[in-house]
Amino acid sequence: MKKISFIITFGALSLLAASCGSSENGNGGEEPQKDQPQEVKAQTERKANLTLSIMTDKACYRPGDVVTFTVTEGTVPDGAVVRYRRAGDEVDTSAVHGTTWTWTAPSADFSGYLAEVFTRSGDTETILGTVAVDVSSDWTRFPRYGFVATFDQTKTDQVIADEMAFLSRCHINGIQFYDWHNKHHWPLGGTRTSLLDTYKDIANRDVVTSVVKRYIDVQHSLGMKAMFYNLCYGMLSDYQSDGAKTEWLMYKQTGHGDVDQLVLSNAWKSNILLTNPENAEWQQYLAERNDDVYQNFDFDGFHIDQVGDRGTVYDYSGQRVNLPRGFASFITAMKQAHPQKRLVMNAVSSFGASQIAQTGKVDFLYNELWDQEARFEDLLTVRRANSQYSQNKLQTIFAAYMNYGRSGQQGFFNAPGVLLTDATMFAVGGAHLELGDGHNLCHEYFPNSNLKMTDDLRLQLTRYYDFLVAYENLLRGEGLEETTVDITSGNAAVSINQWPPQQKKVTAYSRKTATRQIVHLLNYRQANSLSWRDMDGTMPAPVEVKALPLTVKTTAAVKRIWAATPDALAGAPVELSFAQKDGVVTFTLPSLKYWTMIVIEQ
Repeated sequence: MKKISFIITFGALSLLAASCGSSENGNGGEEPQKDQPQEVKAQTERKANLTLSIMTDKACYRPGDVVTFTVTEGTVPDGAVVRYRRAGDEVDTSAVHGTTWTWTAPSADFSGYLAEVFTRSGDTETILGTVAVDVSSDWTRFPRYGFVATFDQTKTDQVIADEMAFLSRCHINGIQFYDWHNKHHWPLGGTRTSLLDTYKDIANRDVVTSVVKRYIDVQHSLGMKAMFYNLCYGMLSDYQSDGAKTEWLMYKQTGHGDVDQLVLSNAWKSNILLTNPENAEWQQYLAERNDDVYQNFDFDGFHIDQVGDRGTVYDYSGQRVNLPRGFASFITAMKQAHPQKRLVMNAVSSFGASQIAQTGKVDFLYNELWDQEARFEDLLTVRRANSQYSQNKLQTIFAAYMNYGRSGQQGFFNAPGVLLTDATMFAVGGAHLELGDGHNLCHEYFPNSNLKMTDDLRLQLTRYYDFLVAYENLLRGEGLEETTVDITSGNAAVSINQWPPQQKKVTAYSRKTATRQIVHLLNYRQANSLSWRDMDGTMPAPVEVKALPLTVKTTAAVKRIWAATPDALAGAPVELSFAQKDGVVTFTLPSLKYWTMIVIEQ
């Protein structure tokens, strides 16, 4: 990880003393006087000198677990202090001595925390480094999904350890094992009682059985869960030799003469012949093959894939197949066969999404996005639909491939495109499947590693994932969406619009809890399109706006206002001076680059 050292000062727009958030301070929760503004002044200046890189020993924790922090780069100065915050509120603080220390996770379940190491001089605090901590007894409450896709001899113990260390640093708590299997209809390499040391995947790449097992072991040691990938309806051409049947296939015409299939390269093992996922015999057959897998590998569950809308297809008897209904039937059968194992299923371009969600058997919702859902505004549309389908019970993961038009050539990801997409996804309550075994995703074939992350992008992504975790209760937890928030810029050059995003503007998106209004400002002022895909990697970086005067109309008495962004202070919050009069609160936002979150406490 590259060492970064710089200074950001916010002047008077800074941290209030902790007591200012209580009812005995500020306006005490009373209505402001009508004849003069109610003013609350920030009392502590915050600046940054981000010289410390900090890691935790796991990706996530259970309540009461001991968290071990390690400074991997930089020197902890005398007088350093660590403060722990949940949703912006301080919960604990202590002195830091040396490069390693521990903290016992609080008993509150499903909570995100930010640990910020700083020094204090008078009324000034200098942030030296931060790291987030997720305390959740069930990883699917706030899923952060990654992948592994290569399992050959190059994956030594050290390589695996290094890859998983970065994913752990980004708090990835679930891993999809992509194309780890031998055959779609016979995933195990070998038999239940006689495993092969090495076998070939669909692309005739080597898969080393011990490497698959090592990945699982390392992931479990870091608190991650391991999910094996497979289609819900795939067989290779030699299926009959493995006891599978022609009668299970799907066909493009009646009369079972034209098998529906995915045509692949001649260099690969076989085309993939598609079965009817609702066929009970097929379900039983694959459940037995999955049992072989579970008996030999300590996988936590099954990541179920599909390939989208197949148009009109028929079963062997000539009856039209209802694929979304078949997906639901397949999920139910897999859960019945292995009730203790977790399930998630891909909804390609939202095909079958409602039926998948309404089974009540999947643990979160996973949407692979394509051209039909390529706009920034589609991210919220999909997330909202998933919330409706699941009665607000399940979270959303977006499988979304950045800079896809450049995925066929060697190069680097365009960082502004990646960060603006992540900012939007995270702000509207989703997460992004993008980080994997040494590379970021640019293509639906996960082993494609043509595009690399620069060191700066890797560092920025750790900041974004810290932010996603530290504020998960505000981003993906409590509260309801607001259709609008009445927020106005005091800078004539910066125009703010309500969702959906518009070019040349800053877009506001808001959620509200019983005591907080959470306003996200997303900066599309320099965006050259409103597509999150940034197909050719040309999205420009936004111009940072500093000291942005803002006005928000609210009838509630405001007690406290603070802001946080992954783009400054390593995500640490800054409390803001404000004034309130006659239903209007005014304050100055320190900075806005890609994304800043404002929290107005009432």
